[in-house]
Amino acid sequence: NGVRQETTVKKDKYYYTKREDEKAVLVGITRMHEGVDAVKMQEYLDELAFLAETAGAKTVKVFTQKMDKPIQSTFIGKGKLEEIRAWIEENPVDMVIFDDDLSPTQLRNIEDAFKRSVKVLDRTNLILDIFASRARTAHAKTQVELAQYQYLLPRLAGMWTHLERQKGGIGLRGPGEREIETDRRIIRDKISRLREELADIDK
Repeated sequence: NGVRQETTVKKDKYYYTKREDEKAVLVGITRMHEGVDAVKMQEYLDELAFLAETAGAKTVKVFTQKMDKPIQSTFIGKGKLEEIRAWIEENPVDMVIFDDDLSPTQLRNIEDAFKRSVKVLDRTNLILDIFASRARTAHAKTQVELAQYQYLLPRLAGMWTHLERQKGGIGLRGPGEREIETDRRIIRDKISRLREELADIDK
């Protein structure tokens, strides 16, 4: 999962490598008190499907849920989360894309619920991926890289999947904790250098 399949096709005596689009599931919620009704939600999801297509993914399923506000721990309800998990277990899917930004906690809990079998992205992550694939100038590439590191920084802990099996403080202290802090320092240093590069480019 998460890797585009490649097939070789023959055309006019030549062989070409054809990339298969990744398969994506979209998730959105309607929030009536915020003016996001079913019609508005469909507009958002249509736009998200277009963004996914632009990034090279084909939408194969859409899930929606009516809520007053997102759940702090998992964004959507546990029942809906289980419904999506059961569906992706039965169908070949590469990623699940949420129409809203996910907090580091939400991202980690959703990945755990899906048993880390698929990539979990939010709208910002998807847009940054599109920008990265289309950046051509040094200024644009540096801006996108800076934005990606700023997005990554608060989500670092969730990416240490080998530590996620440990609950509580055990396994998260000592070397593991130091490694995460080292990565944070590296990324902060990188962000500072990218800002300096942008200032130089602007000059």
